[in-house]
Amino acid sequence: MFCAQQQLKNLLKKCEAKGVKVNQIKCVTEFLKEHDDYCKPKKRIYFKVILIISLLIYAVAYYYGHLRTEHCSLIMPQAMRYAFRPPENCEFCKQVKHMERVRDISVEEFTERYAYSGRPVIVEDATKNWTALEKFNYWYFRDIYNAAKNKEKVVDCQFLPYNTGFRHLYEALDMPAERVEFYKAKERGESPKPWYFGWSNCNGETAEEFREHYGRPYFLPELSESSPIDWFFMGTEGLGAQMHVDNVRLPSWQAQLAGSKRWLLAPPPECYFHCSSFEALVEKGDIIVLDTNRWYHQTFVQPGAISLTIGAEYD
Repeated sequence: MFCAQQQLKNLLKKCEAKGVKVNQIKCVTEFLKEHDDYCKPKKRIYFKVILIISLLIYAVAYYYGHLRTEHCSLIMPQAMRYAFRPPENCEFCKQVKHMERVRDISVEEFTERYAYSGRPVIVEDATKNWTALEKFNYWYFRDIYNAAKNKEKVVDCQFLPYNTGFRHLYEALDMPAERVEFYKAKERGESPKPWYFGWSNCNGETAEEFREHYGRPYFLPELSESSPIDWFFMGTEGLGAQMHVDNVRLPSWQAQLAGSKRWLLAPPPECYFHCSSFEALVEKGDIIVLDTNRWYHQTFVQPGAISLTIGAEYD
């Protein structure tokens, strides 16, 4: 019978109340000592089991829902990353007052003046033979990625949701047509929700397809090599990337394949009193060359057309 010894205890207490000295009954005290654990509350055990199971379920859900799409389990806050950055030598920006624009620039001139000096420049004629300007758009990327064989590899590539709330690229490429066609919806008097996101193309399968439509910019130094991973940024009017500096080793080029984007450049804090801030408009067909590890930069997509940018680092 369950917890019979508890009932016995209650009975013995009544005996004690009537003056019966039960402690002198040796067999009773021995029985109570040997079976004392049986009547301890079971609720604590049940609670611990439920708590452990709940924690395990949460850990599994967190891993599959979040960690698998991140490169790091713990990410240092942006303010701390900036605080511990080594200071820059302000010589790289002292003579830069505005964004220069060039055409038909030779490899030698680009190498000497822009390639590694930290001086930003816009090259206006470097994409004229690229089919990407007409081929690439939201629907093209959706079709290519939906047809990819290794979708797990695609999800593992770095993804930047900005303010959209998308968890990975496949969520971003699953928007309803009304939201994708942002400007057509506005013309109909609707109020579509803007969107902007970026991703790295670390999947070899899709990279091979994309690179059939663009190539190495003609002005890059002959011995330089571009990063094997390209970056794409796409979205509607409004704030693109907020003011930030990248944690990368190399300068990069970014080609504007559709729409236009306004760039705001600022020197690092230690150079505020030595260098100038300025802005520039990058239009369809332009390539901006910038050391994003030195210059703080912010982008704004201009109204009228969906912006699409592709870029890569070079050494």
